[in-house]
Formats: sequence, structure tokens, C-alpha cells
Amino acid sequence: MTQNDVVTSRVLTVPNLISLVRLLLVPVFAWLIATGRDASAVLVLAVSGASDWLDGVLARRLGQVSRLGQLLDPAADRLFILVTLFALAWRDVVPWWLLGALVARDVVLGVMLLVLARAGWAPLPVHLAGKAGTFALLYAFPLLLLAQWAAPVGTVAWVVGWACALWGVGLYWFAGALYLMQARRLLRGPAPEAV
Repeated sequence: MTQNDVVTSRVLTVPNLISLVRLLLVPVFAWLIATGRDASAVLVLAVSGASDWLDGVLARRLGQVSRLGQLLDPAADRLFILVTLFALAWRDVVPWWLLGALVARDVVLGVMLLVLARAGWAPLPVHLAGKAGTFALLYAFPLLLLAQWAAPVGTVAWVVGWACALWGVGLYWFAGALYLMQARRLLRGPAPEAV
């Protein structure tokens, strides 16, 4: 978000509709992965990743940055990541520690958000590092799913998928550290009413 973006309380916006569709795709993806329809699951993940980028671009270009959108977009990201990782771990495509690393970060930040809310602060704006980490993870998952295919597609997908996954986890935690430092500064400063 730039300084020129005005956050509105509008609910019916194009970006919010895109985020809602992304949320509705989560159970579709879960069903596809559970029933072994990998090609369709990869397609749903690709659509989700592209729409994640699209809703942010449209929000800024159309002047439709909204408070609901600021909540829906990261919620859809986290839900997709959680469901995808759980499904991939359940199918032994990725190790369970990867799921644990991402869930642990979200639990830490969830507690931070509760502490900030109790002190009267709104949720923190999304950092570029967090968006980059989410982007890398959303690209890693379909690649890791494709890694189950025969060589050469499976081999290339495995290498690139794990590179994206490890970078994504690193950026995800780096962004988490930035959020924690920002929250610490806010909590040590004057209350939001006095700002």
C-alpha cells in the first residue's frame, strides 16, 4: 500500500470478491488433493496464486483498498497455505516439520495480534517480506505436487519447488520477526489514542 491509498470501509469491491473466491477455492483444493486429482489441484493452486497478486494490484489501481480486504487477503493466504501444507504432509509429499514451522510462526503472530488489539492497536500492515514469502510458498506447493510426476518434470519440479519452499519459510519467519519488532515499538510507545 502506498501513501496515496485510502483505506475504505467498503465491502463490495472487486478485490474483495477475488479474495472471497480464493477462500471458496480452499475446500475445492482440499477435496481435489484428497481424491488424488493432482492436475486439477495444481490448477487451483495456480489460480489462487495468480489471484493473490491480482486482488492487490486491482485494489490499488481501482482505489478499492478496504479494511475488509486487508483482513480477507492474508486470511485467504494463510488458510490456503495451511490446508495445502496439511494435505501435502498427509500425502507424504512434504515433511511434517514444514507444516510445524509455518503454523508456529502464525501462532506467534496470532498472539502478537491479540496483544496489540488489547492495547488498542489495529493489525499491522503487510510487509513486502511477508508477501514475498507467501508468494514463494504458493509457488512451491504446486511444484512439490508436480515433483511426484516422472522425470524430467518431477525432478525439475522437486528442485525448484524445494528452493521456493525453503526461501518461503525463511521469508515468512523474517517477516514475522519484522512484525514482532514493529509491535514491540508500538507497545513501548504512547497509546494509540494519544498518537
